[in-house]
Amino acid sequence: MNRRILFVVPYTPSLIRVRPFQLIRHLAERGNRIFLATLWETPEEEAELKPLRDVCEQVWARPLPPGKKAWNCARAALSPHPIQSVFSWQPALYGDVVRWMMDGDGMHALDVAHIEHLRGSRYALAFRDFAAVRGLRLPIVWDSVDCISHLFSQASGQTRKQFSRWIIRFELGRTRRYERWLMQQFDRLIVTSSADRDAFLSLGSDLEGSSSIRVLPNGVDLGYFSPEEGLDREPDTVVITGKMSYHANVTMCLDFVEKIWPLVKARRPWARLWIVGRAPSREVLRLGERPEITVTGSVADIRPYLRRASIAVAPLSYGAGIQNKVLEAMACGTPVVCTERAALALRARDGEHLLVRETPEAFAEAVLGMLSDPEKRERIGKLGRDYVVRMHGWDSIARQLEVIYDEVIDAADG
Repeated sequence: MNRRILFVVPYTPSLIRVRPFQLIRHLAERGNRIFLATLWETPEEEAELKPLRDVCEQVWARPLPPGKKAWNCARAALSPHPIQSVFSWQPALYGDVVRWMMDGDGMHALDVAHIEHLRGSRYALAFRDFAAVRGLRLPIVWDSVDCISHLFSQASGQTRKQFSRWIIRFELGRTRRYERWLMQQFDRLIVTSSADRDAFLSLGSDLEGSSSIRVLPNGVDLGYFSPEEGLDREPDTVVITGKMSYHANVTMCLDFVEKIWPLVKARRPWARLWIVGRAPSREVLRLGERPEITVTGSVADIRPYLRRASIAVAPLSYGAGIQNKVLEAMACGTPVVCTERAALALRARDGEHLLVRETPEAFAEAVLGMLSDPEKRERIGKLGRDYVVRMHGWDSIARQLEVIYDEVIDAADG
């Protein structure tokens, strides 16, 4: 089916914001016609749109300058709505799409609109209302990705960043109320894990059993993230990856270095730690003052670090959705040790595809066991790669998304 899909993403789809980037690419490869509306904040982000311009029928991209974000936040703070819901609102972008829809001899026909994240919800509501006023048939699929209030409820007591803790506590109640209302506004709601689906349902007892929620997991680019034959791994080297300004990742790194790393170093004092990811916070940068810890900041390509490290760790204490950092390491054949929170959305089995440990002592023992046993590393790395090939290829996930689109398109036609 040649579907015409309006895809609205309130930030630049890229290899960092991989979910919309890969969904758009694979939907287009499968013959769908994609009309992308998105925002950029830096010239580098604008340049990252080129691969999508090559596969989309149309791309509208507007800047979201700091002054506009500040204005959006200030207005939200004085309203009952959470800041996330209006943070990325750019009327000029909405106007671009509406003018295109009204151009020519009438309305441009779209089969479905796909809007991502709580930050995109204002666009979802605006396009829903526009279609209703104009008498258009435009089913709306809201890809929330995660349940943000579920994430906030965990972060409110665990994040190490004091400003983040204050903002989260200010936003938590408003976000819960707003997400509960939003989940009743659109034809379908998508989340990345069953835990997030359950979190949405828990927002209101009258919504239990809602048939409008679908779970669409994240995938991994199996060609891009892959083992490299003949490349030797650095002995006794541990890698942590992620956006290092994000409060959950900051807490993860600090907890690992303070609670787990000393236990590892006590028995393998020559071990090294790589912390790889863009925009590291001050707290994370300070970890790099230790001689055995390297904090890279932004890197052009994360794969060499994943392919050369002995193991990858993801000691996440809170979070939501599927952790791309885990999928990417497994796809590179790198054995993973993580907490239950980091593996919660996966069907991977502890002891077969990865190792799952909770306490600092158990986590350190798993790390030490991996570092001292090359055969175990090779076995779990290979089985982890096999798991993501079987369960998390983007083409398979794009096919699942097409089924969701067809459900709402058929319902609208009926």
